Amino acid sequence: MNDLITRATDLRSCRLCADRFAATATAHEPRPVAWFGPGARILVAGQAPGMKVHHSGKPFTDPSGDRLRNWMGVDEATFYDRSRVAILPMAFCFPGYDEKGSDLSPPKICAETWRADILAEFTNIRITLLIGGYAQKWHLGTKTGVTETVAAWRDHAPDVFPLPHPSWRNTAWLKKNPWFEAELLPVLRTRISEVLSE
Repeated sequence: MNDLITRATDLRSCRLCADRFAATATAHEPRPVAWFGPGARILVAGQAPGMKVHHSGKPFTDPSGDRLRNWMGVDEATFYDRSRVAILPMAFCFPGYDEKGSDLSPPKICAETWRADILAEFTNIRITLLIGGYAQKWHLGTKTGVTETVAAWRDHAPDVFPLPHPSWRNTAWLKKNPWFEAELLPVLRTRISEVLSE
């Protein structure tokens, strides 16, 4: 338990990508966002913080977070309770934008440096949400795209649920794939409710 708290403290001081971020169009400083603690039963494995999270220092403080909490069927107090929910993205810092204003990919060095050791400290996780292709490939070893991986969600439930990113950019994806909200989300919400009430 204390090891997990120590790792969160160490992570917040990480500056491995300082030169990388300085060379982006945003030319920003690293700001690792660590949001986890002992006892968590739900693991949210995302991609990387966006610009709003970089400024707030709190994960999913944006419309994507509102949509994700709706998908999960939880309120903000539950979502941000570190003793119940651990938020562990593939990269802990905002990767920055390129010269065209597009999001840069999460640096691989972040997961390579931190992920396995932190995951090993989680002993109570009952359900894992894999948000987006980076998390799905790392955790599941899949070579398929997000749509195909999410469509095969029953292969991994009830302990793991692959999800698309809750970004507004995926609104068209949600309309094109109505089975996600009709079939997957009710099962996800029920499972989360069960885990949180144990």
